[in-house]
Amino acid sequence: MPPVDSDTTAMGREQARQRVIEAAAELLARDGRDAVTTRAVAAAAGMQAPAIYRLFGDKDGLLEALAEHGFAAFLATKHVDPHPQDPIEDLRAAWDLAVEFGLTNPALYTLMYSEPAGATSTAFKAGMEILRGRIRHLAAGGWLRVDEELAVTLVHATGRGAVLTWLSLPEDRRNRALLTILRESMVAAVTTQEPAVTDAGAAGAARALRAALPEQTTLSAAETQLLREWLDRLTSGS
Repeated sequence: MPPVDSDTTAMGREQARQRVIEAAAELLARDGRDAVTTRAVAAAAGMQAPAIYRLFGDKDGLLEALAEHGFAAFLATKHVDPHPQDPIEDLRAAWDLAVEFGLTNPALYTLMYSEPAGATSTAFKAGMEILRGRIRHLAAGGWLRVDEELAVTLVHATGRGAVLTWLSLPEDRRNRALLTILRESMVAAVTTQEPAVTDAGAAGAARALRAALPEQTTLSAAETQLLREWLDRLTSGS
């Protein structure tokens, strides 16, 4: 496609940005990160190279926008069941989905987690909130073995580590059993085999009550905060 006039106001700034990001994503998937140069992306998008700098500032800005595009694409694949029949199976399915996205989009996934803007991405934060919701279901049912934030970190870290480890291996050493073992290790670390609220111990019951606190309306804000502090002490054992 021959280059068109670089005046991005004619087509609309957001439309132009999206056009460039899609062109960059195609180059990244086909030829790898080194192929994503401002000149190559501009040519693929049918623009003049200076338009890239007006839209993204520089190449780093373009890569950050491409990473955000990746997080948004991943977020679009997530299925949220507000009332899962089996919260542990729901967690397994979510972990599998996250890993499969990384294996299907290796170059994009690697870029998503190598750009400094990843942790501040709006789509990344939205995805983490979905994960926190899944963990809260586990906590409310008494299935959670560890603190909620630690569980979120474990689930995210094992999924991310599984993908990056898989991608680092030669193709002849990639064994799907690795992914299954990592997933089940995560499940064993995060959840209990039986709901903890049926046990005599206080920690599991405290976690379940802690997860349900945001839904209660009887206590005042000060009372809720005090109860939360007590429950946190019970769950930590200190």
